[in-house]
Amino acid sequence: MPRTAKPSDFRTPDNEYARTIPCEKIATFAPLQWLKLGFRDIFKAPVISLFYGICFAVAAAGIEWLVYLQGSHLVIFPSLIVYMLIGPFLALGLYDASWQIEKHHKPKLFHSIKAIKRNGVSQWSFALLLCVAMIFWMRIAALLHALYPEMQGASIEAFLPFLISGSVVGFIFSCVIFSMSAFSIPLMMERRVDMMTAVFTSYHAVKNNLSAMVVWAGIIVLFIGFGFVTAGIGMIIAMPILGFATWHGYRQTISRKHEIHHHIPK
Repeated sequence: MPRTAKPSDFRTPDNEYARTIPCEKIATFAPLQWLKLGFRDIFKAPVISLFYGICFAVAAAGIEWLVYLQGSHLVIFPSLIVYMLIGPFLALGLYDASWQIEKHHKPKLFHSIKAIKRNGVSQWSFALLLCVAMIFWMRIAALLHALYPEMQGASIEAFLPFLISGSVVGFIFSCVIFSMSAFSIPLMMERRVDMMTAVFTSYHAVKNNLSAMVVWAGIIVLFIGFGFVTAGIGMIIAMPILGFATWHGYRQTISRKHEIHHHIPK
């Protein structure tokens, strides 16, 4: 089981599996403040916001084009899951830009791109974990499609097994991925912790701030949905705001190094 970090212990010892960095208790509607701060950062880093916004827009448009080529709505939900899986990793440059703004530095595009190398081993390990999860989900989705009615014009009752099982499995899978990735990548970037420490810490923070994280998850779904409804164009604005807001959420939720001692039992 993970343990609580000590003030002087911000690197995982070789004989430790993982640890959990303490988190703060945040208000239910704190994510609305994160959005406000994220919107502010767009104006402080317009070039970076546009660059990553276009990257997300192209990715969204590519998924919609794939759905169109397949000619089947059955690939829509798995495609959305894939987008949600890669989103946190692609937003790494946005986290870096917000961090630079926080330090009163002028954010630079090249610097944000280089952020991927700040903790390369852990970050790429997490990317691999997301890829494995993506493959696992695609296999589950393929199995669930077996419940899809074969006959044309089937009644709604015939669709219920497919709809219910797909919704339940997709919801559980999305919750697990969201808990793992909510704050893990900003944590790996800033403090250079190992992947498992980041995952355990993110899960712990989500579990202990469940109401706020439900609000945050709902906001993410709304923003991503807006981006897809607008054929990817909305992603140019939506994803930079979410990326910047995620950084501010991370800073408010995960205890900072000089605050750790307040969480240590006497």
